[in-house]
Amino acid sequence: MKYLFAYIAIVLAVISCQNSNKAKIESEENRIRKKLEPNRYNVGFLIMDGVYNTEFTAPYDIFQHTQYRKGIKAMNTFTVANTLDPITTFEGVRVLPDFDYTKDSIPKIDILVVPSAEHHLDTDLQDTVMLNFVKKVDREALFVTSHCDGAFVLAKAGLLDSVVSTTFPSDIETYKAMFPQLKVEDSVLFVHDGKYITSAGGAKSFEAALYLCEYLYGKEIAESLAGGLVIDWNLDEVPKLIPTNPSK
Repeated sequence: MKYLFAYIAIVLAVISCQNSNKAKIESEENRIRKKLEPNRYNVGFLIMDGVYNTEFTAPYDIFQHTQYRKGIKAMNTFTVANTLDPITTFEGVRVLPDFDYTKDSIPKIDILVVPSAEHHLDTDLQDTVMLNFVKKVDREALFVTSHCDGAFVLAKAGLLDSVVSTTFPSDIETYKAMFPQLKVEDSVLFVHDGKYITSAGGAKSFEAALYLCEYLYGKEIAESLAGGLVIDWNLDEVPKLIPTNPSK
């Protein structure tokens, strides 16, 4: 009998621990949700193991700094993943996601950012849960952006079939071969077509992010954001493709 009581105690302890962990997770999500200011653009960064630092942090830096500019509709920035456990970037940095997109608690995303990740040319493209999440967000998002090989995810989700896009320079031929139906531009740093902005990635992810800020807020704000990060910014000098009257 004493073994039965011991077993029951262990089971109850495990259940208690699970409930405690669940409460902690829900508490953390609620804390983050409360930090999302109203009347701002919600900008969600899709991250996963193997995400590259620069394609993630460059646009995050630019967009997060809009919160310190007055007189504009600034941006709430947060990360989404298929877990709340730490994500390890390709370079080895561990990141705690803000939201788990496999749950129904994700805030509405106005701007989706898809940084490049190590397996965006292979196994990530078989992740139907992730691809369906991207498709779902796309239905209501104002802008969907990718950096470097993040374009492969958007293409696999079928979002780029009717627009021009670009990706990491050395992966252009693979991109064309994998998605022969696409119209691809290979001599620019970014393309803005419709609500989709695709960029070559790397350090040039800053340019694509600054472009979106200039598009939304004007030249003065974009120059101020660039100056805060010691970036020389002149949109006229950036190799780009912007079809006439892209949608706002």
